[in-house]
Amino acid sequence: MEETDLAELAVLLRERNLVDERIGRLINRPMTAGHAGEWIASRIFDIELEPSAVAKAIDGRFRSGPLTGKSVNIKWYLKREGILDMTEAPELDYYLVLTGPKATAKDVRTVRAWRIDAVYLFDSKRLLTEQHTRGAKVGVASGVREAQWLAAEIYPAATNAALALTEDQRHQLALFGG
Repeated sequence: MEETDLAELAVLLRERNLVDERIGRLINRPMTAGHAGEWIASRIFDIELEPSAVAKAIDGRFRSGPLTGKSVNIKWYLKREGILDMTEAPELDYYLVLTGPKATAKDVRTVRAWRIDAVYLFDSKRLLTEQHTRGAKVGVASGVREAQWLAAEIYPAATNAALALTEDQRHQLALFGG
């Protein structure tokens, strides 16, 4: 039984490697949620990505719209678990966060589907001030309150008016829905 499971996993991983290789060629970076999320966001939100994938704090800049020229750090979390990897870098203007479904206590821990259910836009300086004011940690896996997530939502609800989506953008995001 155990060897059968190992063999099945080996087959599945070979299949996944082929898919990841195709995606990597498409996005011109290794297939990870970070790189794929940056690529998706760059096309939907007209963001010029930094030439280097390891640029400090900033993934790119908005090329058009109300945020033209503003810097952005893009995240893609396969579940929205209330955490955000944050930085105190002063050159960062916004976090653009793509997420899968909100995590619940009933979630099956093994399922992390590659999908986008919601998008959030956080003003980095405002969020940093709010975190410091309440004594919250800033860094990897910083806890962000539910009210902050709701106020930052730009898709599917348009709670945050800083970036109104076009119908085309909404359609493009829906392509990645569950």
